[in-house]
Amino acid sequence: MKVKLFDKQIIIWFYRLLSVISVITSIVFLFVDIEQKYKAIIGIVVCAIFTLIYLGIWIYANKRNSITLTINNSTIEIKYGDLFIEESDWKAIAFNEYFDTIVDNKIIAQSTLNGMYINRFFADKIDLLDKAIESDSHLSTKVICQNQQRPRGKITKYKLGSVCVVKDYLLTALTHFDEDNKAYIDMDEYITFLLSFWEEVDRIYAGKTIAVPVFGSGITRFKKYDIVSDQELLELIIWSFKVSRIKFPYPSKVKIVVYDGKRDKINLQELKSFQE
Repeated sequence: MKVKLFDKQIIIWFYRLLSVISVITSIVFLFVDIEQKYKAIIGIVVCAIFTLIYLGIWIYANKRNSITLTINNSTIEIKYGDLFIEESDWKAIAFNEYFDTIVDNKIIAQSTLNGMYINRFFADKIDLLDKAIESDSHLSTKVICQNQQRPRGKITKYKLGSVCVVKDYLLTALTHFDEDNKAYIDMDEYITFLLSFWEEVDRIYAGKTIAVPVFGSGITRFKKYDIVSDQELLELIIWSFKVSRIKFPYPSKVKIVVYDGKRDKINLQELKSFQE
């Protein structure tokens, strides 16, 4: 179980429920006279009921599929699912800083969201995707340099957090790429990426709902960090949204879609600490 039995949020939730039940039972007992011989039995029964309620809350916390938070007067829904079939107006897909489109398990792996997106929508028409990226007038203002020394892939390098709009997808530059075609980023840059990404979203979203993945989950390497958990990445995404002060007025919202296979690595209950 990813949510521990004595998780802080579980205890808080239980105490809130307990306080309500206590008030109700106190009022009832004001008008009901209980014989002394039954008080011990009733006490045991009440303790058993409270124990079952606590266990029920704990089991529910471990089995739940989503959680909704209110941050900056905006709704953020964190849920398990498939980003590609999630109901939303915009969906975000992470690319590297070159916006490469070669899915060969070297530059881009087929198993990544990046690779699946390209194979799903542009398998036989990569040129259309390349043209859409190259012709994005706003993206052209985010160019850092032309890396003429790069042996394979594109040579135009963009600022991390840059966004290119392709139909209902927001393609964003998340990682650097080294000489061995390995994606990497350090933690400071990851936070800068997130803040830049939300700034770009604020420019684009136009009151629509956006679905994003857990950026960096999977094969991204974080320099100076041996392990960065999916829970930590998820919490950083929520934190960065909070400090960005971006607002999604109702009925629009932000959806963070967690790959279903990551259930055992995510504690949704802990995210309640971000609730305003």
